[in-house]
Amino acid sequence: MTRDAYEPVIGMEIHAELRTKSKMFCGCPVVDTTVAEPNSAICPVCTALPGAMPVVNREAVAQAMMVGLALNCTINESSIFARKNYFYPDLPKGYQISQYDFPLATAGWIEVTPEGGEPVRIGITRAHMEEDTAKSEHYPAIWQETDAYTLVDFNRSGVPLLEIVSEPDMHSTAEALAYGTAIREILRYLGVNSGDMEKGVLRFEANVSVRPLGSETLGTRTEIKNLNSFRALVQASEYEIERQIGVLEAGGQVVQETLGWDAARGVTYSQRSKEHAHDYRYFPEPDLPPLHIDPAWVDEVRGALPELPAVKYERFTTALGLPENDARILVGERALADYFEAALAAYGGDPSEISKWVVGELSFLMNRDGVGIGDVKVAPDALSRLVTLLVKGTINQNGAKDVLGSMFETGRPPDEIVKEKGLVQISDSDALAAVVQEVIDENPDEVRTYLAGKATLLQWFMGQVMRKTRGRAKPPVVLALLRERLGEPESAG
Repeated sequence: MTRDAYEPVIGMEIHAELRTKSKMFCGCPVVDTTVAEPNSAICPVCTALPGAMPVVNREAVAQAMMVGLALNCTINESSIFARKNYFYPDLPKGYQISQYDFPLATAGWIEVTPEGGEPVRIGITRAHMEEDTAKSEHYPAIWQETDAYTLVDFNRSGVPLLEIVSEPDMHSTAEALAYGTAIREILRYLGVNSGDMEKGVLRFEANVSVRPLGSETLGTRTEIKNLNSFRALVQASEYEIERQIGVLEAGGQVVQETLGWDAARGVTYSQRSKEHAHDYRYFPEPDLPPLHIDPAWVDEVRGALPELPAVKYERFTTALGLPENDARILVGERALADYFEAALAAYGGDPSEISKWVVGELSFLMNRDGVGIGDVKVAPDALSRLVTLLVKGTINQNGAKDVLGSMFETGRPPDEIVKEKGLVQISDSDALAAVVQEVIDENPDEVRTYLAGKATLLQWFMGQVMRKTRGRAKPPVVLALLRERLGEPESAG
């Protein structure tokens, strides 16, 4: 049998840190653990000192509800925090406060479209709240001088965490990539997560199995932990699919286990046998009462939801008529889409005239300098004025790019830069007629060659006029004057 004889089945667990000011069950600030001094944002609660009591962060609940609603979930009126027992150096209590049997949000879905494929609906089993663990940092032995050792930073301990668990509805790594990308976009649109996977605020875990094509029975799955990039998600899942098929083809059985991903070697490796719910010995957290959600609060949160990426994409392509690629790029970042809409509102013309400058030259300059749209000095209304100058023929395409470059560096208005650089196109026929005649008089040999039948020389004459006017001559006017003064060349036939 071959790869084509098997169907991959993928489910995903996505762990997203919520962007609250304080932690899930205490008042400690949430800090960037990649730059903050280790163990500088801790207290008796998040380090599990005896007698410390947790208190639920209301803002974290509100943000979790936003995500649940955006994923078409039901927000349950009652949910229960539980103790999930397991022992790691970076879990100071010896258990994690989480939700399992009675989560905050359940039974949702989103629709995604993998590249080159058809739309797929992915079910959301639940979105539940929990706290993040501390962060272990491992240091190897240096030659023979020291032993290997591990340090623990508790700054991350207790940070609000939302776990989004999908149904096993994905059947290719392309679908898994589309799903992960869509979830990240939604989280960023809602403002509840930065999406910065390199900093560990968003982590993927892929549950992968394979089964014979046409079978409805799920195969034995493995879970690949802590994938911190889309590249890792795709490569690890693809490797695991191939590995499991190889095991089955060799007559073996896939073992249910938890795996890590070694990006350097491009392989998965066993971490431990896969735990089941009973292994964690879930039981209700005795220090926290059930969480009761007022339906009026749910309605309030629902009313505050922004337009989500899928809806915005549909509006951009259908109502505004944007090219699909432009719409996809704009929708990928809420701030970029907002910038485009602000520029369009100031412009009032063809939306595609604005979109091509935002996703084209402006994005090029942003990528070149490594800045985000929030740091761009070109105001949306200033970009709209630049596009207006171009569309009206006041400046040409090259001039517009030149002006945008200056605007990007200085933040100055386009009209001022156009005037200073002398970029206004010359469209006056009388003014250009003298330049055209001067070019004709200076190049008698080329005139004779043109009239003898070499029609392509017309563009050469055009270039000479543009050179003399430093690119400011309006091409249609120049072309008409050249044809009038030179006449038509003899037929080449």
